[in-house]
Amino acid sequence: MTTAQFHSESIGAASGKLPGRSIGAILIDSGVLTPDNAERILRLQKEKGMRFGDAAIELRLLTQEDIDQALSSQFDYPYLRKGQSAVSAELIAAYNPFDAQVEALRALRSQLMLRWFDTEAERKVLAVTSPGRGEGRSFLAANLAVVFSQLGERTLLIDADMRHPRQHELFGLKNSSGLSSMLTGRGEDPVIRIPALLGLSVLPAGPKAPNPQELLGRPAFTQLLAELAPDFDVILIDTAASTEYADVQTVAVRAGAAVIVARKHLSHVSAVRGLSEQLSQSGVAVVGSVLNEF
Repeated sequence: MTTAQFHSESIGAASGKLPGRSIGAILIDSGVLTPDNAERILRLQKEKGMRFGDAAIELRLLTQEDIDQALSSQFDYPYLRKGQSAVSAELIAAYNPFDAQVEALRALRSQLMLRWFDTEAERKVLAVTSPGRGEGRSFLAANLAVVFSQLGERTLLIDADMRHPRQHELFGLKNSSGLSSMLTGRGEDPVIRIPALLGLSVLPAGPKAPNPQELLGRPAFTQLLAELAPDFDVILIDTAASTEYADVQTVAVRAGAAVIVARKHLSHVSAVRGLSEQLSQSGVAVVGSVLNEF
């Protein structure tokens, strides 16, 4: 199995799209920079042969964060500033895309693209599993959803952990309607588009039900995934802890594939191996395992 550790010394690049508007124009349009200050920066840039951002920082008119934000807009690589959104700061890929640890998430994304999503057209769904609680499964699923969307993939994150749902908290969403509502035929389409992050949508778990495993085992869940598939390139499903509930096997079978999350100094090798064997015996493709070092 493939192990991805959450540490790296590399800094990820933005998307490969050619830039459109200049950084100065983006900053003026967003209200961060005045036209007069932009002129000052341009004069210094011309006098010293500097880059626009370096000149702005030397004049103390902009910060590196301002420049990074403008670059992300220029290259269609959206991320958030703290206080700008209800999205939790735990989503490091949304707030700190140039952080070294996010590079590990991008490396994992690349592995998943090579091993699962890019291999066959119908392979769009992946369950994110772990043996126990507190191993970072929901955290990883949410951050993976962000980096997939930053790649330009139409991404859907489904919270199928109806025991201890977290995705609505991480994305600052209401949980009054969600997966449980859809499986019982009681709600309208509760898939929520995250406007600040291009291409990312979330389906919360919804109101807690007394029979999560039975709901997930219904044909309605399989039908739901089939109906959602044409609208998305990547569908990630957060699951419940496997050592506490049998839900994970039900979800993973319908997804067709799973990645297993283990946490350093917390997860037991025997539990990870047992989950892998259980999934494999059920016909689930275990794409790999991830060692969470956070």
